[in-house]
Amino acid sequence: MSSKNGSKRRNDRRPRRGGRLVVLMATAFISCAGSLAVVDKLKELQEHFDRANHAGAKIKDLQKLGALEFDAATQASKAGDYVAVGLIFEKYRDNVRQAFELLRKQEPDADRHPGGYRHLELEVRQGIREVEDTLLVAPEEVRPPLELVRKDLVDTDDTLIHLLFPRRTKDPMKVPPAAEAKP
Repeated sequence: MSSKNGSKRRNDRRPRRGGRLVVLMATAFISCAGSLAVVDKLKELQEHFDRANHAGAKIKDLQKLGALEFDAATQASKAGDYVAVGLIFEKYRDNVRQAFELLRKQEPDADRHPGGYRHLELEVRQGIREVEDTLLVAPEEVRPPLELVRKDLVDTDDTLIHLLFPRRTKDPMKVPPAAEAKP
């Protein structure tokens, strides 16, 4: 068959392999470039977090860094790489510890300066939720490190709650009931 310009037409029913290959290669390139961009951004934010010397700035950096770490952990768990997920969450826990220690050093009184403590507590709570969601789908052999990370984050969260809301009154003493006399 010939078209008006004299060249032969291809059979339209036959699939074009070259077109599919180009689309597949473009998709692979975009996904690799996207993951490399996330890794670069993660390294950049981690370096910025490590350089921060003020507690408020460190907590704000932790919020940004935590969101990227959670995304990276989600991608790794979708790929089935739970060892990488464990390493990501352990790094997150270490970052939380650094921010908490610096906050306690710079602003020891949570009653007078609760802002940083509140922001850190909310971030830690988000981290606990992410670790718990990952624990639900993680295989049995990689759960112990994730459970340790969860325990450490819960302990930090409890400490933050206690610092934000200290007990102002003592526990009431229980008075034993009076013995009733039987006639």
